Amino acid sequence: MEFLEGIFKHFVGFFGFNSLAAIIKSGDYDKLLTYEGFKSLIFPIMPFLLVIEIIRAAFYKRFKVISYKLPFFSYVFNAFIGRVIAIAMVGLCIGLFEKYAIFKLTFTWYWFIYGYIVWEFGHFLYHYWGHKVRLFWCLHSTHHAPETMNLSVSYAHFFLEGPYADFIRTTVCILLGVPPAMLFVIMFIDGFWGGMIHIGENLVQDGRLGFLNNIILTPSHHRVHHAKNPLYMDTNFCNLLPIWDKVFGTYQNEDRSIPIEYGISRPMIKNSFLDAYFGEIVALAKDVHKAPGIKNKFLYLVMPPGWSHTGDHKMTTVVKKKYFEELQQTGKQPEATTTNIAESQSGSPVALS
Repeated sequence: MEFLEGIFKHFVGFFGFNSLAAIIKSGDYDKLLTYEGFKSLIFPIMPFLLVIEIIRAAFYKRFKVISYKLPFFSYVFNAFIGRVIAIAMVGLCIGLFEKYAIFKLTFTWYWFIYGYIVWEFGHFLYHYWGHKVRLFWCLHSTHHAPETMNLSVSYAHFFLEGPYADFIRTTVCILLGVPPAMLFVIMFIDGFWGGMIHIGENLVQDGRLGFLNNIILTPSHHRVHHAKNPLYMDTNFCNLLPIWDKVFGTYQNEDRSIPIEYGISRPMIKNSFLDAYFGEIVALAKDVHKAPGIKNKFLYLVMPPGWSHTGDHKMTTVVKKKYFEELQQTGKQPEATTTNIAESQSGSPVALS
């Protein structure tokens, strides 16, 4: 009975009903006008849409259990420890770096805009390094392993990715003067939209969202980010505002004539959670083990995936260069497939270098 009760509580917690239920039980509906009350109303939206997405996929006979296997097991695996470490990391960074902030901001609408731009810069850095530095790619690759796009993909993460991301983003924000109260509001908005941009084709066929595609990063942009097509590799690293992608040249709109191929380019064990979760770590360990000399072993950790001590590099820059050379030579777009992509020793895609 206790086991079933625990399952029920976890189920309710997943859908975010706990806070809302507590407010309803208290009868103090004025709390809904507070920040915590607003969060209690917003949190259930994404899980609810996930259920609708699954029902709609089943109705149109497009539902496949395997599409949700990796996110489900990642969520279960990370349910406690990943979340606790990430929260602790935010608190640690605030405690360590707040006294070194270059200036102190007040919580006003104009400083909030500044704060969000700073947050997006921190997010860009964490995300870019998550593709560019192979050690960090090992933490991030689990999120790119699913070969379909749906809302459950937002739960597919290696348990150490959250702490790594929060260390970078929180440190950047605190040092640049974003106060903790503002930071938590920004994190809430970022977390909500960061989940919503994983809406798949089963729920929203055209993820461009009309005119919003020219203003913010939409599900269409994030589908591009998750693609392994050469044109799309390592683009759209921001989360809501595409400011830094445009500044650093990593912004990419979806070309509707090119079918998106999701996943990572290395050959993976079919339907294996363990390979999706730990595969890149194992591949890196093998490369480090066989690399000659301390210098090469270290370079495998910090260089982009696809770097090789032999000089036979298969990094994203190489793949994209070959793609555009073919485009120029043929005068037309090469076949929209990744089967011609040379794979690295680990086979993982990489970031721009």
